[in-house]
Amino acid sequence: MNRFKQTQIASIFGVLGNLFLLIIKSIIGLMTNSQAMIADSVNSASDIASSLLTFVGNKIASKPRDEDHHLGHGKAEYIYSLLISILIIGVALNLFKDAFLSFFSSPNFTFTGWYIVVCLVTILVKLGLYLYTNSIYKKYHNVLVLANSKDHRNDMIITTFTLISGILMSFGIYIIDSFVGLGISLVILLSGIKIFKESYDVLMDKAMNKEMEKEVLEIIAKYDEVKNIQHFNATPVGYLYQVSFSIFVDGNLTTYESHEIANKLEKEISKLDNIYLTIIHVNPI
Repeated sequence: MNRFKQTQIASIFGVLGNLFLLIIKSIIGLMTNSQAMIADSVNSASDIASSLLTFVGNKIASKPRDEDHHLGHGKAEYIYSLLISILIIGVALNLFKDAFLSFFSSPNFTFTGWYIVVCLVTILVKLGLYLYTNSIYKKYHNVLVLANSKDHRNDMIITTFTLISGILMSFGIYIIDSFVGLGISLVILLSGIKIFKESYDVLMDKAMNKEMEKEVLEIIAKYDEVKNIQHFNATPVGYLYQVSFSIFVDGNLTTYESHEIANKLEKEISKLDNIYLTIIHVNPI
């Protein structure tokens, strides 16, 4: 099953899982008047939107290159992950405001055993979704899946604190509810900022990391005919990179011989998992 199909399935599971959690957390949040549980349910609502954006973004990114988009539609992944990050940041700021205001209101918490059950169910569902999406990300390195995977992981942490909050409030320690609400909002905020930065870097054509660059340069170094290399450039094309550079070879070689060196290099470099296209300019010494 290809990269885009797997991402579509992951996003569908995300929508269904989070819709289920939104319903049960909203019911318990309203029943108990817990700020932490209400914040957790709002987080599930944002997760549904994130999964829907993942589905749409992945659908666009899967389209092949055409006359108007010579390098394909891969950057749609990063445009939509940027939208997801903005949504996450907005939710976090709103939750932070509500949690802060709850410090100045009278506690009205009503404990029920269902509070504990909902938290445990949420943790188990999110653990399953995290393991699933994380395995897909490791295989395909899709930034949209990464954003969803981190979301599921953060939700496990968030709900664990929601669970602790409910247990402590059942013993009359009500102020913990507001603190947990603030903590949840900060975790969500930091996650959103990180996803925003990762997406922004690609959309601004940030160069490939040093490890990837070293891998390409090591292939070039194997060719004794290449005397020098200049103008190395790596531009992101979705989750892949277009690499271009100039090589300097012996000026006594024929045009055919020098370009054969470049052709062999292009084929070998293009076999790397993270390379979309390799362009080499040949100069004589």
